[in-house]
Formats: sequence, C-alpha cells, structure tokens
Amino acid sequence: MSSTQSLIRLTLPDGSVREYPSGTTGQQVAESIGRGLAKAAVGIELDGEVRSLQLPIDASADMKILVRDTKEGLEVLRHSAAHVLADAVKRIRPKAKLWKGPPVDDPRYGFYYDIDFGDEPITADDLPQLEELMREIIKSDVPFEREELPRDEARKLMVEHGEEYKVATIDKIAAEDTISFFRSGSFVDLCRGPHVTSTGKIGDGVAVLALAGAYFGDDAGNKMLTRIYGHAFPDKKSMEEHRHNLEEAQKRDHRRLGVDLDLFSTMGDLGAGLVLWHPKGGFVRHKMEEYWRNAHLAGGYDIVYSPHIAKADLWQTSGHLDFYKDSMYSGIDIDGAEYRLKPMNCPFHVQIFKSKRRSYRELPFRWAELGTVYRYENAGSLHGLLRVRGFTQDDAHLFLREDQVEAEIERCLKFVISMLQAFGFHEYEMMLSTKPEKSVGDDAGWEKATKALEAALKSTELPYGIDEGGGAFYGPKIDVKIKDSLGRTWQCSTIQCDFNLPERFDMSYIDPDGNRVRPVMVHRALLGSLERFFGVFVEHHGGAFPVWIAPTQAVLLSVGDRHAETVRKFAGELSGRGLRVEADDTSDKIGQKIRHHLWTEKVPMIAVVGDKEVEAGTVTVRSRADGDLGTMSVAEFGDLLAKMTTERS
Repeated sequence: MSSTQSLIRLTLPDGSVREYPSGTTGQQVAESIGRGLAKAAVGIELDGEVRSLQLPIDASADMKILVRDTKEGLEVLRHSAAHVLADAVKRIRPKAKLWKGPPVDDPRYGFYYDIDFGDEPITADDLPQLEELMREIIKSDVPFEREELPRDEARKLMVEHGEEYKVATIDKIAAEDTISFFRSGSFVDLCRGPHVTSTGKIGDGVAVLALAGAYFGDDAGNKMLTRIYGHAFPDKKSMEEHRHNLEEAQKRDHRRLGVDLDLFSTMGDLGAGLVLWHPKGGFVRHKMEEYWRNAHLAGGYDIVYSPHIAKADLWQTSGHLDFYKDSMYSGIDIDGAEYRLKPMNCPFHVQIFKSKRRSYRELPFRWAELGTVYRYENAGSLHGLLRVRGFTQDDAHLFLREDQVEAEIERCLKFVISMLQAFGFHEYEMMLSTKPEKSVGDDAGWEKATKALEAALKSTELPYGIDEGGGAFYGPKIDVKIKDSLGRTWQCSTIQCDFNLPERFDMSYIDPDGNRVRPVMVHRALLGSLERFFGVFVEHHGGAFPVWIAPTQAVLLSVGDRHAETVRKFAGELSGRGLRVEADDTSDKIGQKIRHHLWTEKVPMIAVVGDKEVEAGTVTVRSRADGDLGTMSVAEFGDLLAKMTTERS
C-alpha cells in the first residue's frame, strides 16, 4: 500500500480538509490543530456518529471535535461520569450488580446508573461518600481503554464478575453487533461509549444527587432496582450553580406552592392525574383565560366550543384510533354506539368547517378553543400539573389556502412570542420536528408542510434546531421551549402544519373557478395546556405572581387596633376602584403581618397604616419585588396599583 493510500481526509466544520495517516486518533487531530482545543476536547463526531477521542480513525469522514461545554460534549462527559459512579459503587458495595448508566436530558440530572444492591442497600447518607470516591477516581486520571470481545468471552467475563444484568444485555445484542467494554484501572463495564480519554478529563464539576427506583428493563413486572442520579458540568462553578438552582427549584416546586398558597389539589377521592382548582388558583387561571381570549379576539380569531366525547367513528377517520389509541380511554356505550373521550380538539373543528359550503374568499379561518381533553398517562409518570390525565389545551386550528400558509405560520410564531412575554417568559428555544417513522399522508404533502414551517422560521430570523422524526403522526411541527428564571427549559407552544386531516375528512373549499380544493390545516397551541403552563408559571415566579394576575394585589395592615377602622375604610375605597385589596386589622404585631403577607402569602404589595397615616390620610407602601416605596395618598396608591394592573410581563 502506498503512503497516499494510507492517508485519510477529514473535513472540519469550517469546510477545511486535513490529511492524516489512517489510524490517527481524534485526540491527535485535536492536538495538531491547537493545544487549547486538545485540552477542551472530550469526543469527536464522525459523519454524525459521536465517538471517543482515543479511538483510531480509519476512513475519511466529516469530523467535528466536541468540547466540554457543548451539548454533545457534555453528553460524553456525563456518560464517562456514570462509568466512574459505577466504579465508586463497586468499591463500597462489591456485591452490587450493575445494569445501565446513560446520560439523560433532564433539567435536574445529567446521568444515572441503575443498580441492584441486593441485601446491602444504599441510602441517601451514602451519597457524599460516593461523590468523594468519584473525585478520587477522577483525580487518579487513569485512562479509559476500549476493547471488543467475542460474544462467548464477553458473556464469560460478565458471569465471572457476577453481573447478571449485563449478561442479559449481552443476550439481547444482535449477532452482527460489536460487543465492547471500557476499562478504567481495575474496573470494567459493558459499554458502547463514548468516553473521555481518561478519568481526569471529567474534571471537578461532578455531584451525586439523589436516589430513586427503576424497574429492570423498564418493565413493572421485573425487579425494582436503585437508580442513583448524578450530574457533571464543565467546571466546579457550573456545578455549584446547579446545586443552588436545585435548592431553588425545591422552594419553587409548584406542587408544594399549590398547597402552601391554596391554589389547587390533586388525588384524594378524585382519581390520579385530575386537578381541583381552589379559589385562588381558579382566579389566576381565570385571568390567564381572560387575557388569552382577549388576545385571540384582537388577533382575528373566533372562539369555538366542542363536546368532551364523540363517536368512535370520528377518531377512526382522524387516525387517532390507529396511531394514538394507547393514549385514549376505553369506549363508552351510548345507545349501542361506541363513544370516546376526546384526546384532541382538532376533529371537532374540522366538523365545524364541514358544516357548510366554504369559499376561498372566507379563508383563512382561525378558530380557537380552550378545550379540555383526556389522555391516558401511566400512573408513575403523573407529576403535579405538569403531567395529568385531564387538561385544557389552549388550542386553535387555522384552515388556509396553500398560498396563505407561510404568512400565517409566521403570524403564529409572533403570536406565540407576544403571549409568552405577557407571562414573563423572554428566552426560547425553537425546534423544527420532521416526519416520524409512523405517520399518515404522502411524502409530497410532508415535504410541502415541512418547507412551509422552515420558511416561516427563517423569515422571523429566530434560531432553531432540527428534531429529525419528532413530528406528529399527521404533520411536521415547530415546538417552542421556554426558559424559566432558573434556566430550565419547558416544552409548551407548538405549531403543526397538516396536509393529512383535510384529506382524511374530505375537506374542501370552492376556488375562483368553482373547483373543490383541499384546505391546509394548521394546529396551534400558544401555552400548550393551562395545567402545565400554570405549573411552569408558578415555578418561574416562585408563586409570587405579578400584580396584574395576583389573586390579592395588596393588603392594608393596621399597626394597632386604633387603626383598624381606617384600614377597612381605605381598603373599601381601593376595592371600589376594582382593585383586589384586602384589610388585615388583626391584633398581630406589624412585623409579623408584613412577613406573613409578603413572604408567606407572596402578596405583591402591602400598605401600612399607623398614627401618622391616619392623620394624613396616607399609606406607607412596600413592594415584595422593589422594597419600600415610601408614603403616598390612598388615591396615589390606587393609581399605582391600577397602572401595574395594566402592565404585562
């Protein structure tokens, strides 16, 4: 073989091409480019496949070097940290049996490892020791070494180590697939990788955070294992910030605040995954709905309503019984016909469209509904308001001519942003989700719909990513994730372009030449569901709602009993202006009252009335967000509240 034949050509993201001898490792490539890059590198991507830096490259490819502070780089870092966690576990529980330890996309955790501890269980008290052991292993800086073994030898090795779950995993690996292991010192684990070059590359941004239960094989019929959650970040500072955010997240947990602030409740005799809205939570929801309806009416939408059930034939035509049946509830027999609780509102809006002959001149139709839907969720996945079985979608469906699609989707995107900003969300991530493996409709329709969504995204100049195969079964979609005050992302808004339901329901309008033409259908939700959005909203604000939406906007506090009558009088004047003001004329100490209303009840504003205020007809105002605002007349305080009531964000 000539020297030319032994060279490989690696194309870097900037388009430059570099030649190296076949067998050069990713680490060597990084070193040839620069010392700083080599230090930051944790993995490589070859033709889209993420691989370990230390493995030889034997063919020409498109290559990207992954550094530790990128999404892909962090996944390599966290997978490596999971390996080190398993090593630490085996040092304090040698009889423990390992199953799997992947990186995860979770705002709280970066990786986990599922382990069977047998008769030597682990507790939360052991987590600091595990974290310290991880740091020792990382500090030892032993190399990660990959090796492949024939199936029989791989199986024998895991049997010798007593790793019965790994043996079961090997037995499920396809005959044509490679069986690989990674070693670090004396510890060996069945793993595809990728891992960093050595344990020291993981760095000091690691933590062991929590315990949970997990069934082997994710099957409730199997044995329950212990899941140990951990995290890994590029550096210690990032890890400390994450720990702080976890503590803040616990304080802001909407389930806790839902009880503390008397907003809502779940469970009891009601049934899992169903929500009861208490008066305070009901009021906040009312203000959300009020703003939503007014914004839609101002934006050219019409409000529609639809029933909670429909005959099963409707769901058969829509495709839900073929593609969504597992998330639907069992049929209800009514007069010998099968009915189903609705999992979505779209087929109802289709029926409204079909109720009469439609002309091209009428389009677009924009029909919006706060429609309650019902979807089955596994009991183990239910989570406060974030995952429930009955919820209200802030739904809308647009029926368009094909030449209107791009402009309307762009219009929807702008509406999404304005709606989210009104509730205090200003950072977003956009994803374009394409055709999934199981879908309806022809490729041409999918391609047109996907291009329309992409063109709208480009026209708004908003950054976005691609989620290959992440679309709905009937069409591609744009998903908008919002970022909250702790930097966590939440999936809420979605815009879906659909050429398929109009076909399945034989929808049409009459064009200028008198021909029947299929409309294009856009499914669109701005908040996603009121329940989920409410939960995210509570956590974003920590339960301290902005003045415009707070159930109680201000409380007037009497310093002593002699001020009680004046407090009640002032509160009555302000309430008469339509402001949500209460009076606290109890005999509790004023400091206790202030703490209770501002910090326990999280009321936005309090106003104190003592001797000076009674004499001058004033109040001394304090804001939860901005501190002391000084003394002002009752009318001025009312004007301030009224102004804040009209402000959003």
